[in-house]
Amino acid sequence: MKILVTGANGLLGYKLIQLLSTKSDITTVATARKKVNDLPQGVDFFELDITNHDQTIEVLLATKPDVVISAAAMTQVDQCETEREQCWMANVVGIENLVEGCEKINCHLVHVSTDFIFDGSFGPLDETAIPNPVNFYGESKLAGEQVIQKSKLSWAILRTVLVFGITPDLSRSNIVLWVKKSLEDGKTINVVNDQWRTPTLAEDLAVGCYLAASQKATGIYHISGEEMMTPFDIAQHTADFFKLDKSLIKAADSSTFKQPAARPPKTGFIITKAKTELGYQPHSFTEGLRVLAAQLDR
Repeated sequence: MKILVTGANGLLGYKLIQLLSTKSDITTVATARKKVNDLPQGVDFFELDITNHDQTIEVLLATKPDVVISAAAMTQVDQCETEREQCWMANVVGIENLVEGCEKINCHLVHVSTDFIFDGSFGPLDETAIPNPVNFYGESKLAGEQVIQKSKLSWAILRTVLVFGITPDLSRSNIVLWVKKSLEDGKTINVVNDQWRTPTLAEDLAVGCYLAASQKATGIYHISGEEMMTPFDIAQHTADFFKLDKSLIKAADSSTFKQPAARPPKTGFIITKAKTELGYQPHSFTEGLRVLAAQLDR
């Protein structure tokens, strides 16, 4: 089986390439807008900006994968709110281009989406929950899902929540790394205690994508951790794990943060379907911290 990954230079993309390269029955094609450093042996690379229609079609026709895992996206929520045209290009037009290319070669598409398509009025949520985004990022990701659902393709949509992890040259932080570095630097941090999520280890999300791709699973799956936590809870656990000063962590109401984009108060996922149908089994949050810590020590 040949699997092509978009967004191979992001956190999920990196973990996917590392995982797929260990599978002897899979030929892996990595794609990204810029060259990916230190690709595992045997992994081919093609430059690909999915917002470029002709390039997208050209790369898919040249590589003819059996499955495309769509991990390229614009995910900075506040930037999506203020740079809407760029967001729509990445999260909707890019998906339209991918779908067109996939239809030409009749391949299976696994697309990664988000809990931010929901309004956060309740949680955790299963796959039957009705989307109602409260920010433009969520709107764009929902529109991308709808493009895929209306296509002629065989597809799976994998929604996820608050992904954390590390790569050797990670250019963007995430909540765990931010908390760790801030406390190590002796900084006091204000962390939201009135939003709830089920944080997801990047390695777990990569495994979920692999399971869906290798089985050519179809439909919508919720892929995340299982523990409902506030960002404040996450910060406290992170401080405990790395033996850092918890007194620097201050609980804050989300209304005290001035951000361009609204956040859904309560999401988090029920992952029974993924566990039952795909065989997905995530790490606990503490186990996830242990995985991350082991990589920091290398």
